[in-house]
Amino acid sequence: MSAPNKSYDPVEVEALKPEEIERMRDEALAAFAAAADLDQLQEAKTAHCGGTSPLALANREIGALPPQAKAEAGKRVGMARGAVNKALAARQSELEAERDARVLVEEAVDVTLPHDRVAAGARHPLTTLSERIEDIFVAMGYAVAEGPEAEAEWFNFDALNIGPDHPARGEQDTFFVQGAEGAEGTDGSGVVLRTHTSPVQIRSLIDREPPVYVICPGRVYRSDELDATHTPVFHQVELLAVDEGLTMADLKGTLDHMVQALFGGEGMKTRLRPNFFPFTEPSAEMDMVCYVCRGESVGNPDRPCRTCSSEGWIELGGCGMVNPKVLQACGVDPEKYSGFAFGFGIERMLMFRHNVEDMRDMVEGDIRFTRPFGMEI
Repeated sequence: MSAPNKSYDPVEVEALKPEEIERMRDEALAAFAAAADLDQLQEAKTAHCGGTSPLALANREIGALPPQAKAEAGKRVGMARGAVNKALAARQSELEAERDARVLVEEAVDVTLPHDRVAAGARHPLTTLSERIEDIFVAMGYAVAEGPEAEAEWFNFDALNIGPDHPARGEQDTFFVQGAEGAEGTDGSGVVLRTHTSPVQIRSLIDREPPVYVICPGRVYRSDELDATHTPVFHQVELLAVDEGLTMADLKGTLDHMVQALFGGEGMKTRLRPNFFPFTEPSAEMDMVCYVCRGESVGNPDRPCRTCSSEGWIELGGCGMVNPKVLQACGVDPEKYSGFAFGFGIERMLMFRHNVEDMRDMVEGDIRFTRPFGMEI
């Protein structure tokens, strides 16, 4: 076995020559200085400080040197690698500082700008008001009933004692979807877009055993021109109560409770004026006391009221005791049961409660109208 070569000169190893070590160091320093951002610096770090970098490979050559030569070669390579690491850390600090300064400028938040440029959502006030009305009557024990908007003529007219020659059945008031001929599943009647939510009352009487207490909100259709006070598509809410012993006094008390709950305050009440509706007998128009002046503007020129024109009352809708013919059409014994019903337009109620002057604002979808009502649930 031969002895170690003690005369081995590390200068003869190409990778460990002083000029080679200096060249490797200088190339690394130049690469770090040329890196324009942290990504480029990372690439330079991998190339000049990684496990396969020139200085790392040169460091592996030291192990093959004789003991007396390792110290000098190790010192030379160590100093070069130390200089490279120091330059890398300094350049990384510089690039990180530049990145942080750039982010502060590019992602700066101007705290003086409006914080609510993205407008908050808002529920449509018709939806909110409809649900509030439902809540009032659900608290009184009523159920919410719904029905189809495309309705058979029998439900929309005949069952409500509206005869074939009644003006309301003419095309000037009603949207007809299908004529009576060939209208399958409608008992030989035609199909119309419902002109009121009263068909839901008929369906409720047919589907349920008395006593029946239901409230029927929904969309209805009539061939009206869209203007400040009319719209061809609007919303109604109707109420039906059928039980033993119900009278006009029960109707009046229910109406009084409704206006007090909707408009609040002491002194809110209703009055009934005789009228005629085919589906109620006796029938009445219901008025509520003006919620602004509470009737104090009547005969008082010093305190005029624009809301009620100083009349003290505001017309609300129609009501009355359910016509016995309607009960008979639904299979309910009019000798045993009686009932009352009323209905009014939700758009009209919204105009009263919030001083809305033009009904077109409710259908145009302008967020400037709905936003003030907020997200009330």
